[in-house]
Amino acid sequence: MAGAPSGPGGRNPGPGGVRAAGGDVARRAGAVPRGNGALRVVGSPVRKVDGLSKCAGETKFADDIVLPRMLFCKLLRAPVPHARIVRADASKAAKMPGVFAVLTGRDLPIPFGILPVSQDEHALCLDRVRFVGDPVAAVAAADEDAALDAVNAIAVEYEPLEAVMSIEQAIATPSPRIHDYGDEGNIHKKVSLEFGDVARGFLEADEIFEDAFFYEGSTHLPMEQHAAVAAVAPDGKLTVWSSTQTPHYVHRALAKVLQMSPAHVRVIACPNGGGFGGKSDPFSHEIVVAKLSLLTGRPVKVTLTREEVFYCHRGRHPVLMQIRTGVTRDGRIKAMDFKSCLDGGGYGSYGVASTYYTGALQTVTYPVENYRFQGARLFTNKPPCGPKRGHGTPQPRFALEVQMDKIAQRLGIDPADLRLRHLVPPDSLTAKTMRVGSMGLGKCIEAVVRGSGWREKFGRLPHGRGIGLACSSYICGAGLPIYWNSMPHTGVQLKLDRGGGVTAFCGAIDIGQGSDTVLAQVVAEVLGIDPCDVRIVCGDTDLTPVDLGSYSSRVTLMMGNAAIQAAERARELLAASAAEKLGVPVEEIGCGAGRVFDVGDPGRGLSFAEAVVLAEAKFGTLGTVGSYTPPPSAARYKGAGVGPSPAYSYSAAIVELEVDPRTGWIRVERVHLAHDVGRCINPVLVVGQIEGSVYMGLGEALMEEQVFRARRNGVHKNPSLLEYKSPTTMEMPDVVSYIIEDPDPNGPFGAKEVGQGPLLPIAPAVVNAVHDAVGVRIDEVPVTPEKVLKALESPAKRLGPRGVPDARWPEPIRVPTPWDAPVNSGARR
Repeated sequence: MAGAPSGPGGRNPGPGGVRAAGGDVARRAGAVPRGNGALRVVGSPVRKVDGLSKCAGETKFADDIVLPRMLFCKLLRAPVPHARIVRADASKAAKMPGVFAVLTGRDLPIPFGILPVSQDEHALCLDRVRFVGDPVAAVAAADEDAALDAVNAIAVEYEPLEAVMSIEQAIATPSPRIHDYGDEGNIHKKVSLEFGDVARGFLEADEIFEDAFFYEGSTHLPMEQHAAVAAVAPDGKLTVWSSTQTPHYVHRALAKVLQMSPAHVRVIACPNGGGFGGKSDPFSHEIVVAKLSLLTGRPVKVTLTREEVFYCHRGRHPVLMQIRTGVTRDGRIKAMDFKSCLDGGGYGSYGVASTYYTGALQTVTYPVENYRFQGARLFTNKPPCGPKRGHGTPQPRFALEVQMDKIAQRLGIDPADLRLRHLVPPDSLTAKTMRVGSMGLGKCIEAVVRGSGWREKFGRLPHGRGIGLACSSYICGAGLPIYWNSMPHTGVQLKLDRGGGVTAFCGAIDIGQGSDTVLAQVVAEVLGIDPCDVRIVCGDTDLTPVDLGSYSSRVTLMMGNAAIQAAERARELLAASAAEKLGVPVEEIGCGAGRVFDVGDPGRGLSFAEAVVLAEAKFGTLGTVGSYTPPPSAARYKGAGVGPSPAYSYSAAIVELEVDPRTGWIRVERVHLAHDVGRCINPVLVVGQIEGSVYMGLGEALMEEQVFRARRNGVHKNPSLLEYKSPTTMEMPDVVSYIIEDPDPNGPFGAKEVGQGPLLPIAPAVVNAVHDAVGVRIDEVPVTPEKVLKALESPAKRLGPRGVPDARWPEPIRVPTPWDAPVNSGARR
């Protein structure tokens, strides 16, 4: 550990560097190091703002109160994909002008990670780097230039190790191991599950289809880069402001790594300028700035460059898949055998869950009578993959929906009709014992078929123009928390004030999906007030109840239910006091239009503010709480924690496009997308999420790829917005959105998710439309012009992988289906 003030005083050489000026005793006393090595005690409160003046390293007020000046952090990152750290010498950096503190891995030796089974990351690498961009050291300095100069002065000696750069290489290269844990060699996790009797199902099938697919990895590409600020208060308590989707889990990681009481750590999640899953992990830079602030007594800020965001990654896993499906002549699925191999990158992240998700949702759209899933996640020397919009499900959905198109073609059935004939019934259990509630996929298919003119266009357009269909489903939050416990997944606290305003406190954070608006609307709907009268306080681990985070499309359903409970409890207090005032039974009291009134005589009533005053006089200060825990899952087997959800959303997409057979260039003309949202709380937000999903789905289908130069030390091929291709307004087609309402009893007012599900059918719909246009099958994405031309030149009129490598699959865990061994009387086939 090393730290130093920017001036000449206070240096105290030690192993690896110097101590921060003033030492721990001064920091506990509420002091901060001055630019000249002296100390000033921070006063409170600040009274005279008019006399503000600046001095070296601090902000000084006229009453001689001194506030610490912010420092800036830069990280030194590994230039090699896999190596042992032989030596890290930060002594030169620690002595440079403007440098306040330097950290290396030994200063933060405690590991962390988002999953309890994958605590494999260190804020700064201890003894090994595992991808180009792995953080090795950090500097806090007076400005970013000084910090950058200092990190470049840190000398690190590496002993190179063999780099593993692909799925096939990871399976074939068990040594050297990237991590000392995992199922074997460089295989992080292997899963093998069988539901029913797959062999019997294939014997009963009339036709068997076997296909291989590949879905390339991609990154989230949020407009806002990752950033964090940490500040330590005079009492030693730490506050971290971060662009994060999961303040609760960042709070947990900080307390663990820094060995601080959780009560002394506060995390404030700032409104995100885009997240899409990329800000769902606790990150190294958040922990590093916290440690630097504790060392120096000053606020410390870090803002990652765009290139560093590519290194943080946690994006879409590249997945190699093989799917074997047996069907009857009318298209009923008798058996499905699905294999997936995931390129996980250098660390665990959400990877165990990601592996299960690649096999989780195949059975919640079309009935599958017998189902086997085998999945393997591999460690490679690349930035770690994690949860990108749709977490682990767009890849298998791509494979399933393209194969469904092939099945329809061979059976001579219209692809829309094949799907409409075989839909999972509502209120049923699937082969994997997942409980489906409302199921509006049929209405979605009918809407896009009618709106697009599918019946008149499919198979009838001129050569070079095509139309393709695909469907999907997605969860509305996970049924179990990351750390299994019996506590609520979210909570909402309401405070009612005498002026008629309501403040709603919730730990959920708005990442652009509109959760703040949803919270205000839900509370206002129950209390009968204008949403503008609801103030939102969110994402603050000191002020708000715990919410597990903005991921897995969980917020509307879970936060919404908690908000309804809190608001109904508040309404009960208002109704009791108003009933007493109006002389009517409490059950005769209603709330609406900013009033609390007698439903039998609406003219008799009180304003909402008057009702609050009466209730406060009767009950004391008004505050209520609500919380939400998902209903228990019917599934009881290892791996059943991934997939079950309180509800499932459904989508259907039709893509119309043009393919130039001379160049292979694809131009998408129009996308029709219908989404079963349960109950639409805010149509503008719903349409915005549909259009955003279409945009992201088209990027993955046509151009986006997170790829690396294996022969050049694993360097990222496109780590900038200039080189990493994503759609612009010029490539964005017209989008026709259809809001389908099929209320689910588990949702708030029947609402379901819309933030992630509509992305899933886009890539397969594009590929199916390409086949309709020029007659070739592209069984991998992105579908680039080069691939179209290769497929056109191929005798098989196909481009794609041949299969998945043998991961030495274990014997599957065998689980009876509900119809073989009924879980309850409600099980339906």
